[in-house]
Amino acid sequence: MSKFKNAIVITGVIGSGKSTVVNLLKIYGFSVIDADEIAHGLLDECWERIANEFGNEFISDKKVDRKRLGKLVFSDENAKRRLENMLHPLIRKQIFDSASELEEKEKPYLVDLPLYFESAPAYDEFKSVCVVYALEPICLERIMLRDGINLNEAKARLNSQISIDEKLKLATFVIDNSSDMKHLNLQIDKFISALKSRYKTLNI
Repeated sequence: MSKFKNAIVITGVIGSGKSTVVNLLKIYGFSVIDADEIAHGLLDECWERIANEFGNEFISDKKVDRKRLGKLVFSDENAKRRLENMLHPLIRKQIFDSASELEEKEKPYLVDLPLYFESAPAYDEFKSVCVVYALEPICLERIMLRDGINLNEAKARLNSQISIDEKLKLATFVIDNSSDMKHLNLQIDKFISALKSRYKTLNI
């Protein structure tokens, strides 16, 4: 059995509304390890390494200019790989360190990992996965609205990830976020009920 028996990865595809789901679950008292938050923190900690690797133009006041660096890595596969090689081992270590601490509480906690499946096998130690699902047209609409981009750009971002259908096949739990908040709250209730039957220590 995995040493992270109480961990539940929350993932999905871009535009599926995973952040909304995570924020709702936080209200119920779940502890959350946020991979993006860890990555942002490490990016600023590693500003000198970023400057050495990519140039001083990506640093402003000892902080990484994320927008500028993002533009580079989205358009240059080699730069993306170099950044990942620098950051991923550090992110992974921090996630596993936090998970080890939360395991001691003997109750389920969430690991917010947007690219869990795309990062395989880096996070194979986490066995339970909850996939947040939404229909493709809904995801595309949300991406365009959120990022202020056109349909073709939204499709490119969605297509850069493993398809939602593939992810659903590998899911332990599914939360359908294709409708309104009332529907989503019912889905959250269903998810918590499933957790209660699996984790007797869960008291919500």
